[in-house]
Amino acid sequence: MTPKALFALCDELLHEVLRFTQPADAVVSAFFRRQRALGVRERHTLAETVYAVVRERLRYQYLAKSGTGSLERRLILLAWQGSDSYMHAVATPDELKWVATVKLLSLAKQPDNLRHNLPEWLAEALKQELGDQFWPLAESLMKPAGLDLRANLLKSRRDEVRATLAEEGIATEPTPFSPWGLRTTGKPTLNRTETFTRGEVEVQDEGSQLLALLTEARRGEMVVDFCAGAGGKTLALGAMMRNTGRLYAFDVSAHRLAALKPRLARSGLSNVYPAGIAHERDDRIKRLGGKIDRVLVDAPCSGLGTLRRNPDLKWRQSPQSVAELVAKQTAILASASRLLKPGGRLVYATCSLLKAENEEIAAAFSAAHPDFEPLDAAEVLARQNVPDAATLTSNGYLRLWPHQHATDGFFAAVWQRR
Repeated sequence: MTPKALFALCDELLHEVLRFTQPADAVVSAFFRRQRALGVRERHTLAETVYAVVRERLRYQYLAKSGTGSLERRLILLAWQGSDSYMHAVATPDELKWVATVKLLSLAKQPDNLRHNLPEWLAEALKQELGDQFWPLAESLMKPAGLDLRANLLKSRRDEVRATLAEEGIATEPTPFSPWGLRTTGKPTLNRTETFTRGEVEVQDEGSQLLALLTEARRGEMVVDFCAGAGGKTLALGAMMRNTGRLYAFDVSAHRLAALKPRLARSGLSNVYPAGIAHERDDRIKRLGGKIDRVLVDAPCSGLGTLRRNPDLKWRQSPQSVAELVAKQTAILASASRLLKPGGRLVYATCSLLKAENEEIAAAFSAAHPDFEPLDAAEVLARQNVPDAATLTSNGYLRLWPHQHATDGFFAAVWQRR
């Protein structure tokens, strides 16, 4: 494809994404389905350029004010992630000079929002919560996330998976905390490897793996993944249970549950029962009341802990949407708790950075449910052979931060029913 044609497509894609009416990854995927002639490198260039703009939108929009031409073109020129030869083939001499000049501009004396690239309501909330750690977090959120994998211990050990991936040209290192995890170098095409197609490895952030470990799921138990989504944690739980017992994967989205089917087929698990539910009070939930050993509630949330992967979320969320989510999280947690038998384990988790969706939800649940005893997440993780578990927790809760732990931002609270 010619440089001019590729720039035109980038302009079109960026315009669609910046409307923020749909998740950016969905917009990009739909766009690529319509543009089937694009090669792998061209898709990479378009996606990375668009995400670079979204990630540092405030800064780029500020710098773009001094340029000429359409806003999208100016933003693309500033954030271009492709070949320099393409840039020189498309940009005029004046544009190239402008780009070189504005990139030398120091933002040290400019407003903070041009440095942190967060909406003000979110920046203020995180500053209050983190104090001096706000700026390291903000900087980490502007960097793309790495790729973590989970070895499927039903089929292979972590060191064996690492060796077979190396033979296929994919270098990895063991993750520092999860005993199942591997962290790749770069972002390889994993789904083309035999290791992946055999089901020996799955893509899963290390933080997400730790959420599954908090359940301490065992052989022969009845376990529920209450908000299963595409099933990453479901698969981890099934492996913990050694493919025994019954593992229910509930979700209100049939589309997300459908994405679990090919992953299940690769995994070798036969103890998983996916089930669509209408809401948290569905009759399927009621019938299992008081019968379940472990429940994991990875609740719908703002997703602000995943901004390295989904930078558009910071522009699509608001204080009002968070308030709506808090009400939903409270209702889901209360309903899920009714599933547990005495002695059963309840884990509430989010990928949010906000106390309103995390500590405040957990504290309110504990106050309203004296029959649930809070457990120390560090002690639970230590029993699951997680090294330095105390460094992952705060006030008894799991609290993971991108700038401290190189994971997505995660929270989890753990209880045992008396």
